[in-house]
Amino acid sequence: MSEKPKIVVLGAGLGGTIAAYEIQDEVKGRAEVLMVSNTETYSFIPSNPWVAVRWRKPEAIQVHLPPIFAKKKIGFTAVGAKRLHADEKRLELNDGTSVNYDYLVIATGPELAFDEIEGFGPEGHTVSVCDTGHASLAADAFDRFVENPGPIVVGAVQGASCYGPAYEFALILDTELRRRKMRDKVPMTFVTAEPYIGHLGLDGVGDTKSLLESKLRDRHIKWITNARVAKVEAGLMHVEEIADGGAVAKTHELPFGYSMMLPAFRGVAAVRDIPGLTNPRGFILIDKHQRNPKYPEIFSLGVCVAIPPTGPTNVPVGVPKTGFMIESMVTATAHNIGALLDGKAPTAEATWNAVCLADFGDGGIAFVAQPQIPPRNVNWAAGGKWVHLAKIGFEKYFLRKIRKGESEPFYEKLAMQVMGIEKLRA
Repeated sequence: MSEKPKIVVLGAGLGGTIAAYEIQDEVKGRAEVLMVSNTETYSFIPSNPWVAVRWRKPEAIQVHLPPIFAKKKIGFTAVGAKRLHADEKRLELNDGTSVNYDYLVIATGPELAFDEIEGFGPEGHTVSVCDTGHASLAADAFDRFVENPGPIVVGAVQGASCYGPAYEFALILDTELRRRKMRDKVPMTFVTAEPYIGHLGLDGVGDTKSLLESKLRDRHIKWITNARVAKVEAGLMHVEEIADGGAVAKTHELPFGYSMMLPAFRGVAAVRDIPGLTNPRGFILIDKHQRNPKYPEIFSLGVCVAIPPTGPTNVPVGVPKTGFMIESMVTATAHNIGALLDGKAPTAEATWNAVCLADFGDGGIAFVAQPQIPPRNVNWAAGGKWVHLAKIGFEKYFLRKIRKGESEPFYEKLAMQVMGIEKLRA
């Protein structure tokens, strides 16, 4: 009896964990599924801004994965990957062993490129909410800050591709400081590579420009757009405002007592610099079926895939990969691997629709972009207190899915269909 094909999923984040569940359901025992992760813990990254102000404890947004994978009959290792040898269909692990695969799904998420700016990041003078460990350190720093308050600088540096959490965190900090009755002691500045407030790496969604400008103005948060962070010193950020053509139009020296700036992303070391697999930043090249053109047995989904920017900007601005967009990639990948196991050609295409909830602590903004990259069939944004409640509900619901080993319960699929939001193109 011949061995079953082996499908390896690399990375147990939002996309990878759901992908392992959905692929296992799709193949129905026709293949062996193995998860290769560098951690046994799933963290719900969208809740990290809450962790950074102690509205959540880290353990409240984390799930221990091995028992769930065992119940699903999915192999699991937390040894982590050292290097992909794509020509050999082999994944070298950190303990010196290797795993061979018939199909590989790369869902590693990004490496955080703090080192690209002097003095930047948790090893330097700013904090981060990009992973839950960083958010815990940011909470410790915030505790120290409120003992001796001063200016706050929040935003996203050049090359960043994830802007929603920066807006969220700026406005969550504002909410927390007002609750402490100390907002009047804290000048705040929002610094972003975006060409305008509300661009979000997507050239805006609906009226996000006016909605977010109004929100920042109402909360007395100044902003600098087209911003390039030159370097960060203890308590001082050096920012260049870039004009059309790339010239420095203005420089700013921004003092701060607390600063959270989102970094640029790049591909992780295990898959970077493989000709034909990655772009120069180390992101995975894929076709419309989530499949790498050079290595058709390799699929990729989530933040680690290569997506070109929506258009030229004065400062490099990446494109975010949002939650529902990633889930649509998961479904397309699972369907296409299932088709290959049946001897058929892949046909499933992800819609890349975006459904986002940006929480501000006492309200927020929601938007729907179908598809995420313009031009769009649906381009809608709205705000209100209901968004904060919806984000809480979504957190609880998504963590329940992870704990139960489910990708898409029938009622979720039905609800999305009622709203006309599909994961796969017709």
